[in-house]
Amino acid sequence: MRSGRSLPLSSVLQPLPAYNQAVDLEKTLLRKVGEAVGRFKMIRDGDRVAVAVSGGKDSCTLLEALLLLARRAPIEFSVCAFTVEQGKFLRPIEPLGEYLRHRGIAWTYYRDIPSLKLLETQPDHGCDLCSRFRRRAVYEIARDLGANVIAFGHTADDFCEALLRNTMFTGKLSALPPVTTSRNGDYRLIRPLVYVTEDLTGAYAESLGVPVIPCGCSQRTGTVRRALRDLFADLEREHPHLKESMLSAMGNVDTGRLLDPRFLNLDSDSSPELFPILSENG
Repeated sequence: MRSGRSLPLSSVLQPLPAYNQAVDLEKTLLRKVGEAVGRFKMIRDGDRVAVAVSGGKDSCTLLEALLLLARRAPIEFSVCAFTVEQGKFLRPIEPLGEYLRHRGIAWTYYRDIPSLKLLETQPDHGCDLCSRFRRRAVYEIARDLGANVIAFGHTADDFCEALLRNTMFTGKLSALPPVTTSRNGDYRLIRPLVYVTEDLTGAYAESLGVPVIPCGCSQRTGTVRRALRDLFADLEREHPHLKESMLSAMGNVDTGRLLDPRFLNLDSDSSPELFPILSENG
């Protein structure tokens, strides 16, 4: 028989378990990376994927995502990681190495001597020259690691910025390829974070306690990249889904509404009548 006494409200309304934000972030991350890997056939059975870890939140997030996918995917592939030292890290790289070793991740740290000499002889060299040196080093490392796939941590933000940068400053309607091959065809180059924005990589890396090692190049001001980032930040205050719309546009090209004659049926009888060309006397 129940007594008439009621329990204190505090004993009935027990606090709910804390929401596990890391789990939700991981689900979102894997869904977006899995979509990219599947749609663009980035990884195939038997691949060995070398992840270029720059020390930033994006590449570290990519590494974690691919390690998770390697355990869950229906195909067999292996993952390793490497870092190229070009003398531009703003903090010692050791904490990152300790973190990766603690996680049991195969990691190669490569001091690129030509890049370090370049920094001494031409300290004001541009990004193109630095990228050229880094690309050579990356291919050498991938060969030594026995990898046939190289994964880079370019995010949705990078794809959108590249689209605007190329459109406004190079006169070309292009962004970054999600999948391509090296010039000699030895390596497949993939960017599995194409659908992942940097707010997600930042939150996920923070939830894991990844020691982010910034690069001096990312801190530069007065660059086109910085100007575009500021532009996106301003626009996204009123249009929070801007990057998603731009990514959708990159996969939904209406070639008939562009100015490239290669994609226009100019000889068709159904083409609209052109305006007459006026003469100088007209």
